[in-house]
Order: sequence, then C-alpha cells, then structure tokens
Amino acid sequence: QLQASGGGLVQAGGSLRLSCAASGRIAGNYNMGWFRQAPGKEREFVGGRRWSSSNAYYADSVKGRFTISRDNAKNTEYLQMISLNPEDTAVYYCAAASKTKIQSELWTPRAYDYWGQGTLVTVSS
Repeated sequence: QLQASGGGLVQAGGSLRLSCAASGRIAGNYNMGWFRQAPGKEREFVGGRRWSSSNAYYADSVKGRFTISRDNAKNTEYLQMISLNPEDTAVYYCAAASKTKIQSELWTPRAYDYWGQGTLVTVSS
C-alpha cells in the first residue's frame, strides 16, 4: 500500500529526499504522516499532512529543515530534508491514517492504519 524509498548515507549538513508511493486506494483519501525511529528509541512523529490539505505540520525538531510535499499525478508524498545532523539518523517511515482521525490524534503512531517498510537515513558527522 505504501512504499518508502530514498534513504542513504549523507554527511552532516547535507540533504536527502524521501519518497512514499501510495496505492490508488490510499492516495488522496488518507491523512499522511512521516515518522522515524532511531536505534533504542521510540518511533517519533516527524511531519504530516491532512488528506484534504496541501499544508503540512512538523515536529519542532525538524521544523524549518524538513518539508513535505506531494505529487498527485504520481500518488507520491515526499519528505525533503536539509541541514541534516547525526541526530536525524533513523529509519524513516511513511504512514497513512483514516481521514476520520482528527489532527490531534495524528501525532502518534497508533493513529495510523498503513505503514511503509521504512528507509534508513544515516547522517555522519
């Protein structure tokens, strides 16, 4: 249903763009979110976008550095990441939540129904 890609190894200060290809059933009909999980840590919210909006919202830790966008023709969400630092090292996941969920719910992983397989981002110092 969701296919994440684009991770890799990058030096501190560098940038990466992650992609999340969604099936036709999900695209445009679900709230979308990006999460990350570093070794030994809980999965944390990075950013998201409501199904009915092109506006995204972000965790404070990435605000101003990460940008979510969407290509409707390709049913693909993107997470553009700049000014990366070693603390951004994690497996990044895209996820989809029912459009019935309200925004306050969308900051937590349990709100999401579908998950991509994750893509590893490693930032070296």
